[in-house]
Amino acid sequence: MARRFDPRTLPGFGAIAALAFALLYLPLIVLVAYSFNAGDLIGRWEGLSWRWYAQALDNAAIQDAALRSLVLALVAAALSTALAVLAALATTRADQFRPRHAIAAVVNQPLVVPEIVMAVALLLLFSMVRQATGLSGMGYLLAAHVTFCIPFAYLPVRARLEGMDANLERAAADLYASPLSVFRRITLPLLAPGILAGFMLAFVISLDNVVISQFIKTAGQETLPTYMLGQLRRGISAEIYAVSTMLVGLSLLILTLSFLVNRRRP
Repeated sequence: MARRFDPRTLPGFGAIAALAFALLYLPLIVLVAYSFNAGDLIGRWEGLSWRWYAQALDNAAIQDAALRSLVLALVAAALSTALAVLAALATTRADQFRPRHAIAAVVNQPLVVPEIVMAVALLLLFSMVRQATGLSGMGYLLAAHVTFCIPFAYLPVRARLEGMDANLERAAADLYASPLSVFRRITLPLLAPGILAGFMLAFVISLDNVVISQFIKTAGQETLPTYMLGQLRRGISAEIYAVSTMLVGLSLLILTLSFLVNRRRP
């Protein structure tokens, strides 16, 4: 019987792994540490303080941008998850639906398209719509976020569907349950962890997006990431470190919940 290959036995595996983790997390550790710096000078430690957190939380511009980002991320995640569930059902449960593999590839396509290309394409499309209709508002930013969030919501939902036993749905259908009843009583409860994981992943992706939001937004539509980008152009402040640390904490919390929910198997 052939021995199973264990990469941990390779020479230097531990050192390379430690270096990789350091490159990944050392910048974040430095950022979090300096968000508690009491001094004004960047890169000079002058003691522990909550000063920058208090200043960030009292900043009206940050409050407006944070509220807009949270509302935008919640609505975009809800809409993209609903569309992702429909797409996942069509590509995994509709055996007679021949183009399902092509649809799955199309849904995943935004994952491999450079974000700047997607931003330019959406800007061009929405500019044409604005000129044709004269409509303006947050709808364009919401539509853009829904567009790039769908693939991220689709992946965990489809993975959950593929791991579910389809015989349960067939058995319910054999007992004369209607398609809607099968979905409501069998499919949806079993699929719930995947839906929740997809929603949380889409929420984080929408909340952190900078490039597409910067292209699509108009005056008065600053999200928290685009506000931070604008502030960095005027000079680095530890206040931005504090906001970044709060975003990192929120992202870690949501991704941890997503992992805990998604690891449950049907």
